[in-house]
Amino acid sequence: MRRTVAIVGGGYGGAAVAKALETEADIVLIDPREAFVNAAASLRALTRPDWASSMFFPYSTLIGRGRVIRDRAVSVDPHGVTLASGERVAADYLVLATGSGYAYPAKPVSDSIAEALDDLRRTHKELRGAGRVLILGAGPVGLELAGEIKDVWPGKHVVVVDPARELLPGFEPDMVDDLRGQFDALGVELRLGTALRTPPHTRPGEAAAFTVATGEGEDITADIWFRAHGTSTNSDYLADGRLTRLDRQGRVPVTELLNVEGHSHVYAVGDLTDVAEAKMAGYAMQHAEVVAKNITAQLSGERPTATYRPLPFPMILLPLGPTGGVGQLPSADGPFTVPRSTVSEYKGADLFTGRFVEQFGPTA
Repeated sequence: MRRTVAIVGGGYGGAAVAKALETEADIVLIDPREAFVNAAASLRALTRPDWASSMFFPYSTLIGRGRVIRDRAVSVDPHGVTLASGERVAADYLVLATGSGYAYPAKPVSDSIAEALDDLRRTHKELRGAGRVLILGAGPVGLELAGEIKDVWPGKHVVVVDPARELLPGFEPDMVDDLRGQFDALGVELRLGTALRTPPHTRPGEAAAFTVATGEGEDITADIWFRAHGTSTNSDYLADGRLTRLDRQGRVPVTELLNVEGHSHVYAVGDLTDVAEAKMAGYAMQHAEVVAKNITAQLSGERPTATYRPLPFPMILLPLGPTGGVGQLPSADGPFTVPRSTVSEYKGADLFTGRFVEQFGPTA
């Protein structure tokens, strides 16, 4: 008798688990979106809207034998999932993979492909006509957005503001120095250790001239601004406590097997987990490998043994357009920095599009 695996969330981790287990069990993939979204490509989709459609991959081409339900989970208990429509999905194994939310344009607002593309085209038009761009947040998203803007419009003035005094804390100094050098060459202005006294009077992504003051009283004039900070965990459907407790960030406590604590047949992957590491797509896909191995073992009547241990140091591939960027990767001897050519080869050139074409099939 084939067992049922219900996967809540079809992002990087959830989609990978579904693909890995489709021949082992009856898969039910639950996600409100019309398609898988390669969010790693969203910032380039903003600056190059003719390329934007390549970031969406229909779930119908992911799993040939499974069932995809376009709906939102409102509650999960040890035996299944309750959906917003009222439908109940019973399952032998559960995988929670709902990820996190982030400010647009890093992640689309709409669950519809057409509406998401309309949003990107509209914001692209606003950005195209703006000569001065303000980005609030000097984390990886804000820095990558600055690089994408400069790659398409070298003449735009881009300023990145962040209250943190250090750029990418925790990373190797030579990588950070390389990043500063590339930004200097691009003409990107970094203002660290400061914040705005009041936010701009316009909405993010809306073109209209404004002037704002920093805490030190310095004025910044721009024509458009974007928010590049503030992650929120997508775990509202677990707030009723029927399955587990959440930590202060709304994340799910997991074991080294990536089981939700107290449940040997329930797993969680990606940004939803309380694993002590940066919340990145690459880690979510590594989580998926562990979970797929453990469920496969359980389906065969074996004890699951695959474990996940986060690295003791951060890693990153941070593109600045298709050919620029910086990176830090792991090795047996610890972290090492990589040149921009490596960043381009592994991520910057296509932002993982080729990987997902292999997984889902080509987009229309």
